[in-house]
Amino acid sequence: MLRMFTIVLHVLFVTLCLQLQQGVSGPQCLEHPPNLNGTSGAGSVIKVGGLKAYVTGPSHSKLAIILASDVYGFEAPNLRKIADKVASTAGFHVVVPDFFYGEPYNPNNTQRNMTVWLKDHGTDKGFEDAKRLIAALKNKGVSKIGAAGFCWGGKVVAELSKGYYTKAAVLLHPSRVTLDDIKAVKTPIAILVAQFDNGTPPELMKQFKEALSTNKIDNVVKIFPGVSHGWTVRYQDNNVTAVKSANEAHQDMLDWFTKDVQKR
Repeated sequence: MLRMFTIVLHVLFVTLCLQLQQGVSGPQCLEHPPNLNGTSGAGSVIKVGGLKAYVTGPSHSKLAIILASDVYGFEAPNLRKIADKVASTAGFHVVVPDFFYGEPYNPNNTQRNMTVWLKDHGTDKGFEDAKRLIAALKNKGVSKIGAAGFCWGGKVVAELSKGYYTKAAVLLHPSRVTLDDIKAVKTPIAILVAQFDNGTPPELMKQFKEALSTNKIDNVVKIFPGVSHGWTVRYQDNNVTAVKSANEAHQDMLDWFTKDVQKR
């Protein structure tokens, strides 16, 4: 009996480690799954750099923003609302890629649990796809690019920030972003996290801030009180605190991109 219990604990530990390695911090990353809608939003779906993507805002703009989704993908209505807001407010061309090739995580698919799903959709693959997407945008005449990542997408954007792929980055409740990642950041970065998030505890955020400041990287590290992981894109409409904080975070993101992409 003890041996069986030990085996079960080992399996659970290995599963958690794989999820952490591939870009998911834990159960909080999966709470409040959205009702996906491929026709939502004011924009359209086209191919960019070999990826399907939701695009919105002026197609002729020289300034583009990439939004990297959480595990639920690019058809999440709230994510597309954010894209539309960024496009309409500041005139950016906004691109929300389908990094999962039509297979976002489905919590109801017992044959494709998170461990199995992540083997095909790790953030390392997302990073490579993002680089191709950026190259395609530049080939079309885009001169400046910013990128924001939500949860899973936060790790992808953190990787982009280690090079000079973008002019600025925003991480919103990022998953599995480490202090070593932050120490390697080379571009201006804003990190927006929740008070209640196992993946971004206050002490770690303090270390992030210290590392960025030591390296003289323009940065904002902000903890939003009273909200949990995923609140900026998976908020519940009846949660007044979450909606207010989500709107504040969206404005912070927009201000960051206006300062570091539009005006520089």
